[in-house]
Amino acid sequence: MNTTARGTATADGFRARLDGLGAGLAPSLLKVARFMDRHRARVLAASAADIAGLVGTSDATVVRTARALGYAGLPELKRALADALAEVGDEPSTPADEMRRTLGEVGADVGRAVDAVLDAQEAALRVLRAPGTRDAMAAAVAALDRAGRIALFGVGPTAHLVRYAAVPLGRAGRRTLLLDRTGRGLADQLLDLGRGDVLLALAYGRPYREIAVVLGEARRLGLPAVLMTGEGDHRLAALADVVLKVPRGAAGRAALHGGTMAALEALVLGLMAAAGDGSLATLDRLGALRAELDPPRGSRTEGGRRG
Repeated sequence: MNTTARGTATADGFRARLDGLGAGLAPSLLKVARFMDRHRARVLAASAADIAGLVGTSDATVVRTARALGYAGLPELKRALADALAEVGDEPSTPADEMRRTLGEVGADVGRAVDAVLDAQEAALRVLRAPGTRDAMAAAVAALDRAGRIALFGVGPTAHLVRYAAVPLGRAGRRTLLLDRTGRGLADQLLDLGRGDVLLALAYGRPYREIAVVLGEARRLGLPAVLMTGEGDHRLAALADVVLKVPRGAAGRAALHGGTMAALEALVLGLMAAAGDGSLATLDRLGALRAELDPPRGSRTEGGRRG
C-alpha cells in the first residue's frame, strides 16, 4: 500500500491515488478505477454489484480495486469521491457569503429587497410552467402514485420542507417516511426503508454523503427515486429516475425556497387528483376527527380559554 498516496492533501484525493498507483494496477482493476473516475456521481449511488454490471466485471473486482487504491473498502472510496465532488468546480460558498452578495445587490433599499425575492419566485414559477418541467412533474406524480409509502429526504433547510410536505400528503391518504437526519442518525431512519417505498429527495448543490447514501440505498432496494434539485446540479441529476429542476434563486445568492414549496404542493395536489375519491375520504375522516376533538360550542378549557 502506498502510504504517501493515502496521506496526500488534495481536493481530489481519489485522482491523486489513481495517478500515483494506476500504473501498478492489474488491467482489470485499472478499468474499474477509470470507470469510477469518469462516472463519479453514478458510483456514489451504486453498489459493488451495480458497478460490476456497468463495467463488465465482478463485484469482488470492484472491492479489490478500492483496496488496491488504498481504501479500506468501497464505502471509504465513495466518501472520497463525495468529498472531491464537493470541492471541485465552484468556489466554496457559505450561507454568509451568499447573503453578503445578495445584500450587496439590494443595498439598504427595502423595496429592492422585496422585489429581488418576488422576481426570483416569479422566475422559479416560470421554470415550473415550462413544458419540460411539466413533463417531469407528471412523471414524478406517476412514480409517487404507485408508492405504498413516500420516503421524503431533506437535510438542513430542506428538512423543514419535507416535514411540511408530510402533512398534506398524510391528509391525502399517503403514508410517508421522513429521512431528515444527518450522519449516523440518518442510518437509523434508512433501516425502515423497504419494498413498496418510493423516494422523493430534495437536494441542492454538489453531491454530499447523505444524498449519496440515500440514493444508493434506494437503488440497492430497487426503489424508484424522484429528485428535486437545482437547474445546474447535473451531477446530482445522474443519481435519480425522475428529476425535477427547481431553482432556489440566483446562483451564489441567498437560497429562496418558494419555488420548491410550490413544486411540492403541485405534487401533492397531483397525487390527490390521481387518487380521486380516496383523498376526499381521508379528508372527510380528518373533519370527523376534528369534530370529535373540538370542545362543545361555548365551552371553555381550564383557565377560561378554548383549546
